[in-house]
Amino acid sequence: MKKYQAVGIGNAVVDVISTCDDGFLSTHGIEKGIMQLIETDRAEYLYGRMENRRQQPGGAVANTIAGLGAMGLSTAFIGRVSDDELGRYYATSMTGAGTDFVNAPVAGGELPTSRSMIFVSPDGERSMNTYLGISTELDADDVDDEVAGGAALLFLEGYLYDKPKGKAAFTEAARACRATRGMAGISLSDPFCVDRHRQDFRTLVQELDYVLGNEHEWKSLYQTDDLGAALEQAAQDSGLVVCTRSGQDVVLVRGEETVTAPVQEVVPVDATGAGDQFAAGFLYGVATDQPLAVAGRMGCIAAAEVISHYGARPERDVKEMFRAEGLI
Repeated sequence: MKKYQAVGIGNAVVDVISTCDDGFLSTHGIEKGIMQLIETDRAEYLYGRMENRRQQPGGAVANTIAGLGAMGLSTAFIGRVSDDELGRYYATSMTGAGTDFVNAPVAGGELPTSRSMIFVSPDGERSMNTYLGISTELDADDVDDEVAGGAALLFLEGYLYDKPKGKAAFTEAARACRATRGMAGISLSDPFCVDRHRQDFRTLVQELDYVLGNEHEWKSLYQTDDLGAALEQAAQDSGLVVCTRSGQDVVLVRGEETVTAPVQEVVPVDATGAGDQFAAGFLYGVATDQPLAVAGRMGCIAAAEVISHYGARPERDVKEMFRAEGLI
């Protein structure tokens, strides 16, 4: 028996959320709808110009793991925060939500806890400006082999590949997980992340048990404008491939099996966390041995819930939503 049904490794980022209009984005040089990495001065500048700020623990894989915990799975998260106000807030919030935060806040760290300033425009698009801080220092020493080895599902954030330390941390964790017959997988994170680490990701797709990405990320990975060709190659490389398509049916491929999961159109209040909670719903299906089409539909339901309100984590009981559709 595994100690944890799901363990995530990723950037531990405090999300600071504010609403704005397109004019604000233009005035302050913020590119709409994408995640931009920023330095300390830029982070302080944007933070000072946010109105009606709200904060919550974030980070893509952390959001997924928190979503799985809210669905009742036993979960843990491996990440790094400083022993500062935001770091202590982050660790306490994760634990309070039912997910073990494995690593204690780092005392005397040179870098502060990571934070992302998220500006939500009236159409629900989120423009993320992320200062990575201490989370980028996560390394193999932060990986408890008993935690990784005790995971039925291990989920990695692609952004960690921006530093060799992050690669080492995941290699260590994946080895421990798979040695005890767990499944290890990755989220490709974003097309720019794929551009930066294309060869590493191509190798990973062949070595891991499952890979999640959107259509732009898969096209970038295989350097083609033909999504069908990209997914055909992905299916040859990986055991389980998932492709989300921004409002269109999700494509899931496992061996000779290809299915689609229908997406119900929802007008987004805030698109923050849509991909993160899709992953949570999908991985819940995998963890509970659901058919591939059902797991995909669970992902779509979880994503629809989170874009119906502000913030990247669910507010409703997503399992009850599964029950309402007869999925469990």
